[in-house]
Amino acid sequence: MSALDDLVDDVVADIDAVLLFSPSAGTYDAFAADDADLPVIVVGQENAVDAETFVELPLEFTDVGGRLRFGLEGAAQQGLLDEGDTVACATSMFGDGMDTVVRVRADQYSPTGVYDLFVNSRPEPDVVRDVFEVCIELGKKGQKGKQVGALFVVGDAGKVMNKSRPLSYNPFEKSHVHVGDPIVNVMLKEFSRLDGAFVISDSGKIVSAYRYLEPSAEGVDIPKGLGARHMAAGAITRDTNAIAIVLSESDGMVRAFKGGELVIELDPEEY
Repeated sequence: MSALDDLVDDVVADIDAVLLFSPSAGTYDAFAADDADLPVIVVGQENAVDAETFVELPLEFTDVGGRLRFGLEGAAQQGLLDEGDTVACATSMFGDGMDTVVRVRADQYSPTGVYDLFVNSRPEPDVVRDVFEVCIELGKKGQKGKQVGALFVVGDAGKVMNKSRPLSYNPFEKSHVHVGDPIVNVMLKEFSRLDGAFVISDSGKIVSAYRYLEPSAEGVDIPKGLGARHMAAGAITRDTNAIAIVLSESDGMVRAFKGGELVIELDPEEY
């Protein structure tokens, strides 16, 4: 077993912190009682073990990669990790108990702003995730082989509707469909090639498609080269408590706006 022991030793050698993802009380107590001068950060949907250092996961992640990404970004945002730190992440891949330890450099998951958007926005985090996934998939695959643009306004739907007008018949009127449903997402991708914004409620109900956003763009500052879709996204989030997620038709980037400002810029092929 010496080779295996050496491998495990290499995984945890010279690390700067340990991230425990949803640990049991016994596991956390064992680490907390350790004499080693090594920061222990608990990551989970709730602080069930009353850890001194805790990072909230905004929602449940079934994939380990997403779990690590958000945990590391949240820890970095709270100033618990520096860019060059190397950490050991203990998590569960196959069951309820911890069965996997991953060695990661903190800068492998550079802060993108996604964590803050999920945790500190009005819409429910899983709704924000579902909209992001639609945009990222559209950005990678396009629609029928062609690159498309799309605008999703998420949250504060009543106010958003009052600050917009219909461009065409609303296919979601009087419906009760929600973003995240695979069948509904196929519809969203099909409608995305048409003009106008999608309006989605805090809980994920698709309120409307084909909305023309009418808030004044005066005072909205967006990077040069971005067009009317991005300007509208900035303006509507300045005047409401919604967030806006935009897929650019020109460069294929996914951008998010909050409070009238651009807060996220992602390349779908790299996310």
